[in-house]
Amino acid sequence: MTSTATITSVPRIVAEIGTAHGGDIARARELIEAAAEAGADTAKFQLVRADEILHPQAGSIDLPGGSVPLYERFRELERSEEFYGELQHACEAAHLKFLCTPFGITSARILRRLTVPEYKIASPELNHIPLLREIAHYQKPIILSAGVATVRDIAEALATLPPGLPVTVLQCITAYPAPEEEYNLRAITALRDTFGVPLGVSDHSMDPILVPALATLQGASMIEKHITLSRDDAGLDDPIALEPHQFRTMVDTVRRISADLNEASRAGAIDFHRMWLEHEQQIKDQFGDHRVENVLGTGVKQLAPSEERNYGFTNRSIHAIRDIAAGDVLTEDSIAVLRTEKNLSPGVHPRYWDTLLGRHTTRHMSSGQGVTWDHLLS
Repeated sequence: MTSTATITSVPRIVAEIGTAHGGDIARARELIEAAAEAGADTAKFQLVRADEILHPQAGSIDLPGGSVPLYERFRELERSEEFYGELQHACEAAHLKFLCTPFGITSARILRRLTVPEYKIASPELNHIPLLREIAHYQKPIILSAGVATVRDIAEALATLPPGLPVTVLQCITAYPAPEEEYNLRAITALRDTFGVPLGVSDHSMDPILVPALATLQGASMIEKHITLSRDDAGLDDPIALEPHQFRTMVDTVRRISADLNEASRAGAIDFHRMWLEHEQQIKDQFGDHRVENVLGTGVKQLAPSEERNYGFTNRSIHAIRDIAAGDVLTEDSIAVLRTEKNLSPGVHPRYWDTLLGRHTTRHMSSGQGVTWDHLLS
């Protein structure tokens, strides 16, 4: 581990509330207050429209809380535009920034009407090129999570956005919980140097300190972690989220490290390096050299072992959303950019969305099926 990071500010702390409110505005306010008291800078939510995310036949996934039928769960979490406006006002009252993830064009436009100052793209939507193009038109800062993604996926997403648009990329492992030893935190420095954008981390591992502290030493500009009132609650992500006292521990640790490094950096490079090594050793003393080295990884961005089997299924491809007969013309009413998940087969990459629209099919497709080139070629 080498002190290649340059610490210039305290990392921004994002409390990922997601859908832990269960659609209950009172519970959402309680979570917002908990995030504020735990020291977060930002509270983040997810604007769910099930039809933008997956097909009704996508199936279930196994989470720490048990097997979850995804489409039905997402339908249960749908709420009105006014609900998200109330979340925004509640964040402002708690002196938190409001951040929200859209999953498609419709939810992005809802957030635009709410005049949100920035947008967060979740890892499975990193390759949703039509969504990225839509949000790029808004000329607002974008945060891209880069779980279940390759360097090429990150490069294509960034190339879709206009030059000069503020972008932050978050190193992430799309697994719940994410194995801490797969986090490969040296990729923060490597990706920042490669793409010239700020890098942070979206942490789905269980420990409140290990990944956030090491990410801070690697120069993370943002740290995102789930928060819950109790890990025993019924939210999709509650079993892997931090309870408020754990979140407070994370915030205090991150801010202490970055404050010490900033103070040392003002004294010069030698003092900065000394302080950096001191904090590195403290983390090693607490967690062990071998464990720390595993979390830091090689710095080469690649699919983590826990993600490999889901690549192409968790992220987006083009699917039929109704039965399509041979000879039909593909339209926005017949196909969509969706997550494949468990029961279905992937279609072609979303980069080909414009290419597919208006094309005649050569064979029948069932609703939910991934659209492949074989459906278009004689």
